[in-house]
Amino acid sequence: MFDWMVWTAPVAVFFGCIVLMLAGMTMWEIRSPTRLRKGFLPIATTRGDRLFIGLLSAAYINLAWVGLAGQIAQWLSLENEPSIWISFVASMGVLGLVMRKG
Repeated sequence: MFDWMVWTAPVAVFFGCIVLMLAGMTMWEIRSPTRLRKGFLPIATTRGDRLFIGLLSAAYINLAWVGLAGQIAQWLSLENEPSIWISFVASMGVLGLVMRKG
């Protein structure tokens, strides 16, 4: 059923992190209900809102990296495409920033 998808280690780690975050956020919300908060985002958000915005941002960063990796390799005259781990680290950093300061 999933033969069309390339299940590499970075993809598995990315989806595993998402599952762990959703489980952790669910338990955190049950123990300590959230309140609206205003950070650098232009709207007042809850933890769940920030997680959703952060996950969307992470997905777009990873998709952009996959789409641009070939171009980056050409521009920098690299023999191979840059590692997908770079976009994983960048996307988790953006997610952390949105969760903490958003």
